Amino acid sequence: MTSPAASQQEVFEILTLDIKPGRRDEFHNVYVTQSVPLLKKWNFNLVAYGPSLHDANSYYVIRRFKNLEDREKSEDAFYSSDDWKSGPRDAIMGLVEHFAYAVVSTETLKKMSAVLNIKENQ
Repeated sequence: MTSPAASQQEVFEILTLDIKPGRRDEFHNVYVTQSVPLLKKWNFNLVAYGPSLHDANSYYVIRRFKNLEDREKSEDAFYSSDDWKSGPRDAIMGLVEHFAYAVVSTETLKKMSAVLNIKENQ
């Protein structure tokens, strides 16, 4: 559940993907050459993406949104568009076994940043 104040906060979406075994390099190539340009065309704030460090089949994508409503509207419009449907959707989804989202506030990331800064200075 979210409070009205929380729904107006800037948020970061962390998408984790389990890629079919042995196909992560192929996924990365399709993502970089097809999905990234399309996300930029649709004005997504793509913060980071790439292979996860913990195993050979995981991948992550981090995107930034003005708030939860902006995230929902942006994603609904993008994923229902012909650009996505007739573009990289089939190639991307054909390489993905499973995916999940986590959405965190900027405040949460600021707390993480503070912890990292403390550890860096020790």
